[in-house]
Amino acid sequence: MKKVAYYILALPFYVLALLPFPLFYLLCSFLYYVGYYLIGYRKKVIFQNLSRSFPQYSHEQIVAVAKKYYGFMIDTSLEAFKVLAMSKSTLRKRVVVENWDLIEPLRIKQQPFLFVMGHYGNWEWMGQGLQLSEKVQVDTLYQPLSNGFFDWLISSTRSKYGIHLIPMKSSLKEMIRRSTFFSGTIFLADQSPSNLDACHWMEFLNQDTPVFLGTERIAKKLNRPVVFIHTYRVKRGYYRVRFSLITDLPNETAPNWITEQHTRMLEQDIKQQPELWLWSHRRWKHKRRITE
Repeated sequence: MKKVAYYILALPFYVLALLPFPLFYLLCSFLYYVGYYLIGYRKKVIFQNLSRSFPQYSHEQIVAVAKKYYGFMIDTSLEAFKVLAMSKSTLRKRVVVENWDLIEPLRIKQQPFLFVMGHYGNWEWMGQGLQLSEKVQVDTLYQPLSNGFFDWLISSTRSKYGIHLIPMKSSLKEMIRRSTFFSGTIFLADQSPSNLDACHWMEFLNQDTPVFLGTERIAKKLNRPVVFIHTYRVKRGYYRVRFSLITDLPNETAPNWITEQHTRMLEQDIKQQPELWLWSHRRWKHKRRITE
């Protein structure tokens, strides 16, 4: 009975997903104007984050990036649900991976590895695109939502093409259980860590920033290579992806080296297309504790 109720509640999202792309993006543009000019959702946070990250930018440049980000935020929020009605061929055309050859040595050895990226570009479509390549089984960590309907809807959308979802609380146990699969497990490593005693502090976008250590710790615990995902927006609704190998020998790296590498790679991508990062996130709400 609950599933029936969920399907009924999901009808507006399916209607949204069925819109032809020109009409879909027309709706996105309308919502951008409403959201930016009338509602102003988190505009203060966005402007504050941009101003502190790019102190060399003029006010006009900050406003320009903020507007581009706001439009992109609306697009990607709705694009996540467009997957409900997108064909495999359409998604393959819209998410193109440029250098699969980089992970070919791992595929030959059937060596599971870790993908790491930030909340940059369209990470929802990117995961689906990687899974549809049929070159690697994509697993991704996720935090179940407290709202039962939205947890079901988002989980259903993300797993539509075979992505395996791993709840955060059982991540290590589940990854060990699935160690016989040739899989790339996606870590989104730019969240604001809740445990400030289990993070690495470094300068990121001109600010003292606590960085999540989970990627590095699990890489070393399971001795898994780490591959960074670069995502670029070619034009509205089209993305390309490139990989960079951070290390295939994690246990031979110095403490925090993996963390610093993937953070620097994300930082460089953000500088290239700043509007593609999650500026409405309160990334810098924590301050480093001063110890004697």
